[in-house]
Amino acid sequence: MTITESTVTELKLVHRGKVRDVYEVDEHRLLLVATDRISAFDCILPTAIENKGEILTAISAFWFEKLRGITSNHLITTDFAEMPDAIRNHPELAGRSSLVKRTEVFPVECVVRGYLEGSGWKDYKETGSVCGHSLPPGLKQCDRLLEPIFTPATKAATGHDENITGLEFKDLLGSETAAYLKSTSLALYRTAAEYALTRGIIIADTKFEFGTDENGKIILIDEVLTPDSSRFWDA
Repeated sequence: MTITESTVTELKLVHRGKVRDVYEVDEHRLLLVATDRISAFDCILPTAIENKGEILTAISAFWFEKLRGITSNHLITTDFAEMPDAIRNHPELAGRSSLVKRTEVFPVECVVRGYLEGSGWKDYKETGSVCGHSLPPGLKQCDRLLEPIFTPATKAATGHDENITGLEFKDLLGSETAAYLKSTSLALYRTAAEYALTRGIIIADTKFEFGTDENGKIILIDEVLTPDSSRFWDA
């Protein structure tokens, strides 16, 4: 079955994103429904991919569990049998639904790059640096970096996210929060990239998102290490 738009009339639709539909379950929880929509460079393409949402949900669930030792996350369950009745009334959403904690989202993308590609490659060609990181001269597109670098970006409501420097990141969030998000993002990337290599996959770069839960604790949210948020290459 292909689902390009979900309808859960029992719940309030909070947001319909490029791929995910977000519903309010109660004041503490949200329902994320991963549809089969395709988004490329901020454009939703007209042809969906059957079961894509189920695959995205399964990938995120795998990484949330595997990386739990580094940081807590917002995932409560993807098990449809454990969902509230309002969700289980829609069996077509099984496999593509995530019940998550509601958080106050930081307005930034925490991007980590292990290889020189995308906007990082574009910036390097123009300035020799990426988001304030000076890199050695003579690097080629897709070269592996000596160490992964943290290259944050703003979260744009429309259009492309804008790369920012570490100083701008710190000014936006405060020194303590910025330092925590940076170190956590790098730890997540390194752990995931090392594991993926054992499966013949290079994670060239990725982005993480974070928020604070009802107790003020910073946790990992949204999706994590899917092909929608990362560059995966055949090793």
